[in-house]
Amino acid sequence: MSADGPSSNGAGDVPTVLVRDGEGRQLLCFLEQLIPLDGNDYALLTPVDTPVCLVRISADDDGDDEVIEELDGAEPILSVADVVLQEHDLTLVRSAVTLTVSGELEEPDPEEIDEEIDDEDEDSDLYEMLIQFRAEGQEYGLFIPLDPFFVVARMDNGEGILVEGEEFERVQPRIEAELDERELGEN
Repeated sequence: MSADGPSSNGAGDVPTVLVRDGEGRQLLCFLEQLIPLDGNDYALLTPVDTPVCLVRISADDDGDDEVIEELDGAEPILSVADVVLQEHDLTLVRSAVTLTVSGELEEPDPEEIDEEIDDEDEDSDLYEMLIQFRAEGQEYGLFIPLDPFFVVARMDNGEGILVEGEEFERVQPRIEAELDERELGEN
């Protein structure tokens, strides 16, 4: 990656940006939009690899599955997920912002997604199960969000710094307003 800005991925396609979080973890993303605010360039990005979330699957049929947000103590569970994914020639990446899976994934069938949307409540998040496995006597799964997964980063010498906390709360509504304005300008 050059210090001049985002790099292209070789074929002249969408440029990519390496994003770092406060703990030094990295996530390679496609640059979707660049928004100048307050003398900084903010980037709206999507991960190059497939984002996934770890879910504890309820043993009860009518129990709620639980998304594991805090992954600090989940390493033994993620190690089991690593082994299961390797059987499918996939790799679990502990990257900035989210867990991702690299490798060739089958694309979901758009008709199946439409059926799932029709069957779900409007407010529910839509996920597709990638794998299910057992760890520490409990069922878990890695799920792919079907809604687009966006990352906001502040650009600094061609690299993205993850926007978190107060800075995110401050710039997020302004970025959304700018994107809405750009969309209206295209119509």
